[in-house]
Formats: sequence, structure tokens, C-alpha cells
Amino acid sequence: MSTLRLLAADGSVTDAELNAGGAFARPASALQSRVAYAAAHVVPKTHADNTPGQPADIDWDSTLAFRRNVYSWGLGVADAMDTAQRNMGLDAAATRELIARSAEVAREEGGSVVVGVNTDHLAETHVSLEQVIDAYKEQLHFTEEQGAGPVLMASRHLARIATGADDYRRVYRSVLESATVPVVLHWLGTAFDPELAGYFGAEDWQTASEVLLEVIGENPGKVAGVKMSLLNAESEIAVRERLPEGVRMFTGDDFNYVSLIGGSSVIESGSEASATERPARIYSDALLGAFAAITPVASAAIQALDAGDHESYLRILGPTEELSRQVFAAPTFYYKTGVAFLSWLNGHQPAFQMVGGLHSARSLPHLSRIVELANASLALEDPELARERWHGMLRLDGVDV
Repeated sequence: MSTLRLLAADGSVTDAELNAGGAFARPASALQSRVAYAAAHVVPKTHADNTPGQPADIDWDSTLAFRRNVYSWGLGVADAMDTAQRNMGLDAAATRELIARSAEVAREEGGSVVVGVNTDHLAETHVSLEQVIDAYKEQLHFTEEQGAGPVLMASRHLARIATGADDYRRVYRSVLESATVPVVLHWLGTAFDPELAGYFGAEDWQTASEVLLEVIGENPGKVAGVKMSLLNAESEIAVRERLPEGVRMFTGDDFNYVSLIGGSSVIESGSEASATERPARIYSDALLGAFAAITPVASAAIQALDAGDHESYLRILGPTEELSRQVFAAPTFYYKTGVAFLSWLNGHQPAFQMVGGLHSARSLPHLSRIVELANASLALEDPELARERWHGMLRLDGVDV
């Protein structure tokens, strides 16, 4: 029997039985019941100077192979977003190259790709609203030229200078007017980026969501969906129920995605829909960093939904939520470290390294808990490889194995 050595925060060690893995099967055809994107990370060159403050030097072979693997499981790829370290190590030049290369891979694999559109190429910290609009449009038009779906990310520049909801309305109205394809709007909460406090002109989600819904309603045909990443299921459900027909809710809630994606056969309030009213939005689609960490498990769960087997969906995906909560534990913006760590354990990159040196952002006991929960939720794709790599890391750090 193989065992995993685990390290607690007090330095004590224990052993857990190594599970055999999930033996999940890739889908024979496209997934049907949910639209699901895995927000993918980038892999740095092992020998490069990817230290804090240095431009990202990316291992393109490993980075793009990771995306091909996601497509092979029937999921789409969400690229050049916060999981790829936007605003945390991925510079403007690397971002543009990533978008172009990822869009090309999507065409080769017949996969669906959406990518982040932001204002982060601006060197200045404080700019005018017109500069924010122009920066958004520049990245939007580049994305459209590459053939990728745009995700209009929350802008730190806009959050700094906006004086109220009207500024958000003005910026989004102008940017959406120039879009030639429908975009996804991304509402990123302060757990992921504290600099986005008060986004859409209010600190509380109830008031801010009214502005978001107004923007969508005033721009018919311009918005394909909304990705909400507030780690608050109540807010997502409330907005989801009010979205116009044809606008999807993509959950970005890495704490509560199992129930949000699974949905219900009744309106969230508990009352049955009448024959005349518009059917309630009973589930969310997915755009999740967590799905990059558990791609085979996520695919198997959605395949179960495709087969009408909600019980198997819960059995397969349910245990991963505790793993995701560990990966996304406070400070949540360091979740990228856990995603890259699992990628390394699962054999998708040669070393546990990240651009900007961000692989050092989590402690060894934190990573140990990820190993424990990944093993329990069958998220280790090659358990023996994961065991070998993890134990080697422990030895390197002076832990007896």
C-alpha cells in the first residue's frame, strides 16, 4: 500500500493512504448540459529569470500543452485572466503573445477559448476615463482579431478614478458599443483583488448589481454572459435570475460551484414556475480557476449531468469543493500557486515554478493540505507520480519521508 506523507502547521507528520485515482474517461462528444471553461495558468521556463519584477519568460510548449489537455476533456479554456497572473507577473507583451498562441491552439483543437480584456498595459497608475476606454478598446480589438471571445475584466485603472456609478456606465457603454462580437463581463471581488473595492460604483453587491444589470440591459446583443467571482452564492443567484434572455451566468465562485452549476428543478425561492412566466435561471455555467486544477473530475461531473444523473454529478464533483476552498483560501489572490502546484503534481509541467516567483506564496503545510484533499477527491491524475514529486519536495525542504 502506497502512502502520502503529510505535514501539519505545527511540524508534525502523518501518513494517508494513496488512492488509486478516478479513472475518468474523456467525453466521446462535446459536453452538452453546461458551458464550462477552465481558467488556465502559464508555465515558466525552468531555467529563466522568472523572479519578482522580471518580465514573464514562458515555457510555451508546456503552457499550450496544458490547454490542449483541457480541450481533450471537453472543456473550454479561459485564458489571459487572473489565473494566468494578470496584474501578478504576466506583463503586457507576454499577455498579447499568450492570447495569440492560445487562440491558434483553440482553432487547431476545435475548442472554445475566451480571453481577458483589460487596461493593464497602461504604464500610468492614474489616467482619465477616456484613456481607460481607449485602453479597453485596444485590447478588445486585438482579441477580436485573434478570433477569441472577449472577457471584459474589471479594471484597476477604472476602480481608482471612478467617482460613481455613472463613470462605470460611461466606460462600459462606450467599450460595448465598439465590440463586434458579444463579450462576457467579469465582476471580480475584493478577495481576488483588493484594488477593485467599490466596483460598479458601490461597496455592497446589491447596489453594484443594479448598475451591472443596467449596463447589460442598455446594450442588447452585446453581452454573452457575466462571470461573477464574489465568492457569494446569494449574489450570483440574485443576478442570475434577472439576466436578460440569452445572457449566461458563468460562475466564478470557487467556494460554491457545485450547487451553482448543479442547479435545481425549482425556482431558487422554492416556488414552482407557472406556465406563463419566464422559466427561472436554475443553474450557472462555469468559468473557474478551480476547473484548471481538477479538469478530468469536472469533465466527468458534467458528463454525468449530460446523462441526467444528478446523483453521480454530486458524488464526483462534491468532494472537490473542499479542495478548491483550500486552494482559494485567504489570501485568495494567491490561489494561482495551488493551481500551478497541482499542475506540477499531475505531470503537466516539469517544475513547480511560476512567473514572478509566485510559487513561494504558499506554505508547505498549506500545500500538504492540497495534496491530502486532491488525493481524497480523486484529483491526482497519476497518483504515483504525484506521490513521487511531493515526497521529493518534502525531502528538499528537510522533511523526513
